[in-house]
Amino acid sequence: MADLPPDIAALSFEDALAELDRIVRQLEDGRGKLDDAIVAYERGAQLKTHCAAKLDEARAKVDRIVLGPDGTVAVEAADTV
Repeated sequence: MADLPPDIAALSFEDALAELDRIVRQLEDGRGKLDDAIVAYERGAQLKTHCAAKLDEARAKVDRIVLGPDGTVAVEAADTV
């Protein structure tokens, strides 16, 4: 999550998603100044990057324990489930 402002990097997934949702609604409303919209869009892009990284981290942590046909126990990555 390099290149993200520290305030975004410190956000939980839920907090970042809530802020991103607020920004999207603000941009969809379209009543602000163009410069403010550009700044909001850039922050939204950073929040999206942060949320995607948080989801990737969570996905990497979710593994499934499986029992092989010969009775051996193995761990299967979440993306193969």
